[in-house]
Amino acid sequence: MSEKLTVAERRKQRIRNELKARNNGRPRLSVFRSHKNISVQVIDDVKGVTLAAASTLEKDVRKDLKTGADTAAAAAVGKLVAERAKKAGVDTVVFDRGSYLYHGRVKSLAEAAREAGLKF
Repeated sequence: MSEKLTVAERRKQRIRNELKARNNGRPRLSVFRSHKNISVQVIDDVKGVTLAAASTLEKDVRKDLKTGADTAAAAAVGKLVAERAKKAGVDTVVFDRGSYLYHGRVKSLAEAAREAGLKF
């Protein structure tokens, strides 16, 4: 018997399926946003491993921020994950916003990652 998925779960599943069809072997930059924090991972879906990650829960990120739930925090995390991805040898990714709209914190994270050198 199949479960009923929520609207957010269906949107997340639909976006992820579209990304997997078009990624051409590129890693996926996956965003998770909660009310108090934001975190992001660069994931290689072929191998099933995380290549780089960053979050507002990390001590070195948290000390410079007023809160983990604003666009400034998202921009700091975007810049940090781009630096870590470059160090891991990743320069192009496909952006997975999950079920979140490309607005606010998600947009700020993506723009900061682009400015720091990630291409997507």
